[in-house]
Amino acid sequence: MKQARSWIVGVTGASGVQYAIRLIQTLVEHRVDLHLVFSEAALRVLQDELGIKSSQAKLSDVLFESGLPKNVHLYNPKDIGAAIASGTFPVEGMVIIPCSMGTLGAIAHGLSENLLHRAADVTLKEGRRLILVPRETPVSAIHLENMLKLSRLGVRIAPAMPGFYHRPTSVDDVVDMMVMKVLDQMDMKISLVKRWGGDTVGDRAPLSGGAPNESIFSHSHSIVNRSSETAEGSASECSNHELSNGGISVGERSESSRSLS
Repeated sequence: MKQARSWIVGVTGASGVQYAIRLIQTLVEHRVDLHLVFSEAALRVLQDELGIKSSQAKLSDVLFESGLPKNVHLYNPKDIGAAIASGTFPVEGMVIIPCSMGTLGAIAHGLSENLLHRAADVTLKEGRRLILVPRETPVSAIHLENMLKLSRLGVRIAPAMPGFYHRPTSVDDVVDMMVMKVLDQMDMKISLVKRWGGDTVGDRAPLSGGAPNESIFSHSHSIVNRSSETAEGSASECSNHELSNGGISVGERSESSRSLS
């Protein structure tokens, strides 16, 4: 019997939590065994960019109203003894999306100040695939040197630089382009947007809006209990910057959102 695919996904305090949420949604939909770690700074950005307030203890309810799917496992970043802290725990690799420059620097210098850092360090030492999605601009020489160092060690550096040749008409389309590029690095050929060359896009649930503090994956926006509500029916509940029918809120971005370590 073929073993299910298993990946670690870390989320840090860099701006762009929308990328992380979309990746998580896609992986859950494709039944990937998922191990999630949100840093404390990531929770801050979750509130700044999506208007969703959470703590580590409440994160499960914030992400999934009906409880965690069987293929999803949440870890507290302070739990340095969790399963994913050991190289004997079998996973294919790890993605950190978005990846702050503080986290990138810690990984580049072998520092393990929390579970997210440790899991990345283990992924690197075990020779597994480590994919970092840095989101910062402009970048300093220190940032560039750290990325070059990790790249030479085999780490996949996939900066949050989405393409526009698919002619995006919404923020969702821009997010999907970047997430698709990350999925490609994971050897998961899932077409979230039209690829160069003309292949079509499969059915997908766009990112959508919801009231502040509403569960991200809840009611008609749930990726676990997908409703049959149409985009037209739910569009009136969303702001001008939000799309409807089953997904994650992009919403109005806070001007205070920024990259945190």
